[in-house]
Amino acid sequence: MRLATADDTPAVESMILARSNWLEERSLPSWRESAAELARQAENPDGDMWVLADGGQIIGCTTVQEHTPPWGWTKEELTEPAHYLYTSVTDPAHRQKTPGTVMALWAVDRAAQEGKTWVRRGCHYPDLVTYNETQGFALFHEVQRTHTKVYLMGRRAERITDLEERFRAL
Repeated sequence: MRLATADDTPAVESMILARSNWLEERSLPSWRESAAELARQAENPDGDMWVLADGGQIIGCTTVQEHTPPWGWTKEELTEPAHYLYTSVTDPAHRQKTPGTVMALWAVDRAAQEGKTWVRRGCHYPDLVTYNETQGFALFHEVQRTHTKVYLMGRRAERITDLEERFRAL
């Protein structure tokens, strides 16, 4: 995992479009309409987007914020130090090696190293809730946001002892 740069934008967009094709083949909602906009997050000078690179190929990305969005969480939860993940996307050609899980575990480990208590994330689909639960995340809140329901999830930050092995397996 490394911070994304502006030079990564085309590869990130290509990877998002590959995931969009995979989703659409299964009649699932895709990222296609926002692929270019999402990929431009790689250009953020504050360095929020991280990429999972295998050699020169980008096989995943996730965006990490230092603060939990203020809506949907309790006042007490918002006082707890946490990283917030969003826009996590992986190349479906690598899905058998579970790059999404590796990125999530990297985030959990990184948060622990930085003294955070939690890693939080949100998603819009019950199937993603189930998938995120396989990574150790728990559902905390369901929030209606304008036209969509958002499922807010969290996992305690902790060191992941086999993280290097998981990266090597990719």
